[in-house]
Amino acid sequence: MMFKFIHSADIHLDSPLCGLDRYEGAPVSEIRGATRQAFVNLIRLAIDENVSFVLISGDLYDGDWKDYNTGLFLSKQLSELRGAGIGVFIVAGNHDAESKITRSLRMPENVRILSTSAPQSIFLDDVGVAIHGQGFSTGAVTRDLASSYPDAAKGFFNIGLLHTSVNGREGHENYAPCSLESLLAKGYDYWALGHVHKREVLHQNPWVIFPGNTQGRHARETGPKGCTIVSVEDGLCRSVEHRDLHVLRWAHCEVDVTRTAHPEDVVDRMRVSVEDEFAKENGGFLAARIHISGPCRAHGELSQNPEKWINEMRSAVTDACGGEVWLEKIRIGTSTEVDLEQMLKRNDSLGDLLRYIENLESSDTEELMKLVTDDLVNLKAKLPLAGKDNIELESPEKARGILEDVKHILISRLLSAGSEK
Repeated sequence: MMFKFIHSADIHLDSPLCGLDRYEGAPVSEIRGATRQAFVNLIRLAIDENVSFVLISGDLYDGDWKDYNTGLFLSKQLSELRGAGIGVFIVAGNHDAESKITRSLRMPENVRILSTSAPQSIFLDDVGVAIHGQGFSTGAVTRDLASSYPDAAKGFFNIGLLHTSVNGREGHENYAPCSLESLLAKGYDYWALGHVHKREVLHQNPWVIFPGNTQGRHARETGPKGCTIVSVEDGLCRSVEHRDLHVLRWAHCEVDVTRTAHPEDVVDRMRVSVEDEFAKENGGFLAARIHISGPCRAHGELSQNPEKWINEMRSAVTDACGGEVWLEKIRIGTSTEVDLEQMLKRNDSLGDLLRYIENLESSDTEELMKLVTDDLVNLKAKLPLAGKDNIELESPEKARGILEDVKHILISRLLSAGSEK
């Protein structure tokens, strides 16, 4: 007996992208429609590959819907699978549990949503598969759901369907916590996990996998996004492959412009970096966040007129890649190209100031914070309320980072002033 199935998760259908309108030149329609198109790609893949069934390991939705349009779109797509004889098995995740409209939505006959009150097992006798799972009944499930799952059913290919953090994952709430060891102890052949938006293979034979989300929704969700397609023959996983579904890929480009002499050289290096990133895939839209760094002689002009050069960079990428690349954010973090050791040896006021900053950076944490805490806290108090909680000016690491920035700004400004004279 040979069959295939798809494991997907964290679709977040019609996830809102708040604040997108404030980005000039942002491809609003492409980004807002990305989660839908990725879901359409999932449906097409299932039909093209003639899979037996599709698994969705939670967070099909993105909280409560504003209207029924999301539900109508979803029902239409799932009906496409019904027409192809493909079943769909879903466990609710934390976002699904928040949706009120979902509870009244009638799913097509080929769709089964597993119980949220206790583990449920569904047996597919035609392919010899047993699917075990339990969904979230509330938006925050903090108990171990997997511990109540039944042991593997004999004579079946056993799949565990679970929305979980598995011992905790950075950047994700610790929902339905469990250990990898406890999952393996169930004796299942495949664990289809959800909740973590980055693809992770936690174990092989048996396979324990987070497929990642089907579409990155912001700049922190970088790289290819999609699902996992599994081929099973004689009760064994013969192949386990990631398949891309995204229509828009987010990327971070670190551009080293060390020793560049002119801002035009910086623009060229940035353009080449983006072109290389864009070429990693054959087609598809790229949304890139750019960080330009390195000591260079071009720093003075870049720092004096950053808006001009950022616009030059956007124009260069548009010329090179057309409308297929959007530079979401450009950060210029260059510094003055100087021999700092020689600068520290200067017998003048600049040398004295730089040596003072060096001593501050190397001082112990208590002494450093005693000198800068009052000023930094006062500065934070004057900031707008929005985003204030995300600014950690009081940390020693942040204080040392600020001193490093100040050092390079001082060198650049003083040397520039000297050259103008």
